[in-house]
Amino acid sequence: MKRLTAPLVAVIALFVLALPVSAKDTWLSVRSKNFLLVGNASEKEIRQVGTRLEQFRYVFMQLFPKANLNTPVPTTVIVFKSDSSYRPFKPLYQGKTNDNIAGYFQAGEDVNYITLTSEPRPESPFGVIFHEYTHLLVGNNMSDPPVWFNEGLAEYYSTFDVSDGNKKITLGKPVSNHVYLLRERFIPLADLLRVTHDSPAYNERDKSGIFYAESWALVHYLLQGDKGQRVAQLAQFSALLSSGKTLDESFQQAFQMDYKTMEKALQQYVQRSTYPGTTFELKQPLEFDTEMQTRPLSEAEAQAYLGDLLYHTNRADESEAYLKQALTLAPDLPMAEAALGRVRVRQKRYDEARKLLAQAVAAEPQNYLAHFYLAEALNRQTLGPDNMVTQYPAEVATTMRAELKKSIELNPNFPEAYHLLAFLDLVNGEELMDATVLMTHARLLRPERLEYALTLARVYLRREQFAAARHVLEQVMRSSNADAQIRAEAQDTLRVVNNFADQLARVKAANEEVARSAKTSEPTPDGDKAGEGKAGIGASSASAEPQPIEGARPILKHRTDGEQIRGILIKIECTGGASAILYVQAGERLYKIHTDALDHIEFVSYVPDMSGQISCGPLKKETYVHVTFRAAPQQPRAKFDGEAIAVEFISKDMEIEK
Repeated sequence: MKRLTAPLVAVIALFVLALPVSAKDTWLSVRSKNFLLVGNASEKEIRQVGTRLEQFRYVFMQLFPKANLNTPVPTTVIVFKSDSSYRPFKPLYQGKTNDNIAGYFQAGEDVNYITLTSEPRPESPFGVIFHEYTHLLVGNNMSDPPVWFNEGLAEYYSTFDVSDGNKKITLGKPVSNHVYLLRERFIPLADLLRVTHDSPAYNERDKSGIFYAESWALVHYLLQGDKGQRVAQLAQFSALLSSGKTLDESFQQAFQMDYKTMEKALQQYVQRSTYPGTTFELKQPLEFDTEMQTRPLSEAEAQAYLGDLLYHTNRADESEAYLKQALTLAPDLPMAEAALGRVRVRQKRYDEARKLLAQAVAAEPQNYLAHFYLAEALNRQTLGPDNMVTQYPAEVATTMRAELKKSIELNPNFPEAYHLLAFLDLVNGEELMDATVLMTHARLLRPERLEYALTLARVYLRREQFAAARHVLEQVMRSSNADAQIRAEAQDTLRVVNNFADQLARVKAANEEVARSAKTSEPTPDGDKAGEGKAGIGASSASAEPQPIEGARPILKHRTDGEQIRGILIKIECTGGASAILYVQAGERLYKIHTDALDHIEFVSYVPDMSGQISCGPLKKETYVHVTFRAAPQQPRAKFDGEAIAVEFISKDMEIEK
């Protein structure tokens, strides 16, 4: 009997550990204006977390009123009542749970997760959460922020604090660990500014290394030091980098000093005993509690959220137990069906995945994510084990297109649906103009996603727009945020672009040579070859009055009544009433030209068959235009580039009057 006891205990222990965490505590859902919070903590504690996050977002919005803070994917916050209930869902490092974690932010392509415990701990979870949420907001507004700036700003805002009855806001508190470290070590400033995502300094496992410390110090100095005079210089530095100037040129021109001088000033700043910060005293407290709505969660819903969290932290096999338990408790729960369907996709059990995802769509047809997940499952099944596809079968393409268009219709701000639909068009060689529009829009929604830039470059390649493809790829390779894999893909694609362009040019030259040879060998009406006519014919022709050449290209008259661009009109968006926005692709730049009414624009056509082109929606063929507009004042995040004056439809190679 004793021999059986130990194995039996071990089996029972293993069985219990394999089961999902009990959700029989009271689980709640609290919906604030910008966050969905769920948890087994008390309602008061969950609401306090929601209030803190809304306060941070509100202050960020006041500081950067022109920034886009509407993230294209939702954020779900899970608040655990205790560290013990939180522990199974903490991130793993080398297969072990990191018990020191008080909270973390998990970014995703479809949903972001914030997790923390309400149990008091020596370290606050909000520092990490504010750090990562700052990254999210920066990425929403900048396509290529320097790594030092991105990390330094995130560390600067990680110390955000609210006190005095939610009326006192404090920013820029010193981070003591960073200060102590910098008094012992220092990276040369020129090296710090050149750190990329591939640099060893960036790839420290935590945020306590010298790179993060010095990045924080530099941002703190530029925002708070020298009585604020560095703020305008920092803005100019960023603008110069964005304009294409080199790092050295931008630094010297903006700060009017060399690296060594700035480094010396920064070292002196770090050695000081106190650090300036920013404090706001508000007349009214930042209260968001009255805007929140609470409802109880069923045990099945709680298990579904926990399973989905594990899936998004790359623990798909562990998430399966929670999702199956959720479906045992509630067999038709759409969230659990969708999440388990994604697990099955990752397990390459595609038939089961499609069945589950189709059930999720049928149960919740207004859920844009369910439609996207079904299309993505079909995509993954078609890619096969080598992750390559040369053609989507017609039936698969039809279903994917329908699901993705429905996803976009339900949520026009979800970029992954645009990306996958453009990729489908790219692979099948269909609707390539639409693919350009889709990818341009996706990049506007998520400018930091370099994968989108690669897809756009490949669309340009497929359309034989080699200059535009090169421009996008060179941007990717210059980006400090490109990792080794992205940079290698960009280099490989650029080689393909250059090889294809060279081959096409050689073929075109050969064809032109053949055409010229054929033309010179054509017999004339009296039997002579062209170019070998009888004596005197050439002289007679030369002395004749010049005759108009049939089909000669007209020259576009130069206008002087506004700014002008030449490009492709890809979309006319009717925004309500008579107003509209014209989307014009000029090189790599997408211009948005506004008009109060289309009939206020002077339309001129130098090409035939323009009937039906002036209507709402994407244009179905390449339509070259020359647009004259009144430029809008240059402001960050300006809605439009200007107001339309005239739109002239032209041919691709039409010349403009000198």
